[in-house]
Amino acid sequence: MSSSPHRRALRGLLSLCVAAGLVSLAPAPAAASPGSGPTAVVSMGDSYISGEAGRWIGNSLTTSGSRNGTDRAWTGSAYDPSRVYGTSEANGCHRSDSAEVRSAGAIASELINLACSGATTHNVFRTAAGGVSYKGEAPQADQLAAVAATRDVKLIALSIGGNDLGFADIITTCATDYIVWYSYCHDDQQAEVDAKIDGVMADVGKAVDEIRAVMTGAGYANSDYRIVLQSYPSPIPRAAENRYGESGWSRTNTGGCPFWNLDSDWARDSLVPQIANRLKAVAAAKGAQFLDLRDMLQGREVCAKASKQVSSTVPASATTSEWARWIDQNQTQGPLQENMHPNYYGQQAQGRCLALINAKATGNFSCRNTAGAGASGMYLTAG
Repeated sequence: MSSSPHRRALRGLLSLCVAAGLVSLAPAPAAASPGSGPTAVVSMGDSYISGEAGRWIGNSLTTSGSRNGTDRAWTGSAYDPSRVYGTSEANGCHRSDSAEVRSAGAIASELINLACSGATTHNVFRTAAGGVSYKGEAPQADQLAAVAATRDVKLIALSIGGNDLGFADIITTCATDYIVWYSYCHDDQQAEVDAKIDGVMADVGKAVDEIRAVMTGAGYANSDYRIVLQSYPSPIPRAAENRYGESGWSRTNTGGCPFWNLDSDWARDSLVPQIANRLKAVAAAKGAQFLDLRDMLQGREVCAKASKQVSSTVPASATTSEWARWIDQNQTQGPLQENMHPNYYGQQAQGRCLALINAKATGNFSCRNTAGAGASGMYLTAG
């Protein structure tokens, strides 16, 4: 086997900017106070909430035209990602039209997406508290201040911390170890996560504090609104649930999930739960609700046995297709940053999760899917 397929595969790995969203703020009325003005639900954070990969309806090996109907950017003669990401396509924030807050239904008069693909906790903090602008936009807490001053904000959904932990680097390392080095990644990557996680969780807690400071400054009491801190779903399945064997090139060139069995099990059953449990602890300490998404993609992951790729004979479907974007190892379909994120179907499911927890005034919940059903089959379990 020559090294060229290895290089082609590697070029497609540098993705996973864990975070993002879509919505331009329309002109609003003069300053509102809590309980007045249009009601609003706001999403903040990174690519997993901004709407990254909302362009895709399942995964198809076809690289031209509409890719068997999976590419929502196809115009019939060319590709226009702004059809999905709007003006945020230009700066890479990738706030898709199917982002979580946009897919939640009529839960408020305005659904506002401030999240940006690739954002870290420091891109959420207020400028006055060390916040950093990102992709030409002010820190998200400063943007929230403008929203809170003119709307009646009822709920703020936050997804953050993944980029601080280096999700993109973890994915790249694990895939490289599979394709090139024939070695495992879970041991050294677990050590990397363990070394960072305390500091990252402290910054996630500060991000919640920053949101509270903005809301207090706008005249809100804590009881006037809710913060929902959410965790991350696993885009890859357990080894036993992968439809491709770990030997050969099927996982890389066909499935788009180039990971060893042991690394897949580590990511699904150790890393994702570890991060979720730590985020849950932050939510408890900061008086926020917690939305656990660790099992949201169960059976809908890239390469999952329970799901299928789209083809000329297998149409895209929310009930059968994968709900996450694969690793496009040959860079033939869209930008790398879309890889390993919930796709259009996955974001619709997340939107349903948000709508469900919006109806719960208190408590922590896990959100799961129903096998064989679309977003309407999402349901919450307490805990």
